[in-house]
Amino acid sequence: MTRHDEAEAVRPLTLAWVRRHLNADERIAETEVLHGGITAEMRRLTIAARDGSTRDLVLRTFVDVEHAEDWLNREADALTLLTGTGVPAPALVAVDPAAAHCEYPSLLMTHLTGRPVLDDEGLATRVPVLARQLVAIHAVRPAQRPPEYVTLTTADTVVTPKGADAAAWAAAIDVIRQPAPRYEGRFLHRDFHPGNVLFDVLPPRPAGARIMGVVDWAATSWGPADLDVAHCSTNLALLHGPAWGLRFPEAYEEAGGVLAAAANERLYWRVRDGLACSEEVQQVVQSWRQAGRTDLTMRTVEERLDAYVTALMDAVG
Repeated sequence: MTRHDEAEAVRPLTLAWVRRHLNADERIAETEVLHGGITAEMRRLTIAARDGSTRDLVLRTFVDVEHAEDWLNREADALTLLTGTGVPAPALVAVDPAAAHCEYPSLLMTHLTGRPVLDDEGLATRVPVLARQLVAIHAVRPAQRPPEYVTLTTADTVVTPKGADAAAWAAAIDVIRQPAPRYEGRFLHRDFHPGNVLFDVLPPRPAGARIMGVVDWAATSWGPADLDVAHCSTNLALLHGPAWGLRFPEAYEEAGGVLAAAANERLYWRVRDGLACSEEVQQVVQSWRQAGRTDLTMRTVEERLDAYVTALMDAVG
């Protein structure tokens, strides 16, 4: 077996578990490693039936990851909840959150067509589409709320990029020293950004972009809509430039979304997410480069993060 084959192979216990959730006349015909994720191993499994038909499933595995059981329970609950809501999410096939059957905590779900689009071309068309999708997610009203949102970044853990505007970053850090504003709770994806959105984009017609699916529901939470909007804004700022991070909240409101009424409350959530990204720039850059954005170096992304945080602080005078 080659090293490439070993990377794609499903571990023995997990393989047996997957097979138990297939139809009697089905087998796993092919596996493919999916790149772009940060915390989980992702594999596409091509399932073949005796009559020659095929379908694809996705196997998500957390290897030695803290909180894996909680994340997979959240994802399983979210996928079940979203069935029939109109939000294009995978369907849950099976989940083993505590690794009772698999080598590591795992989840099996249907495969959605489409792909993440991280290129600059066509972005002006995609941003309003992203905003409308996020408004639809926030409109979901679960009978049982997911856990309250968590933010781990503190004023002491922020990593100020080398050469950053020291005054702007100091002011931003002071913002998150304050208590979180009161908010009206919403159903949050909590990791909504272009890398977790699958587009069906025909190259000759980028204006016809439409979303085929939203993936990675492991951090589903209950909290302020501003937090999801802020997270997508930060990612857009780093992928495409600070102006796009500033543009996304406007697109969200144009799509019918409601954000905090007070400017200082909006600032709090946007700054908090921007500063949180400072702690994981290296992981983010590696993920994007694997997905094809080889132009995004650590330095480029750090400079964009600095420019974005500085723009947020400049906006409040």
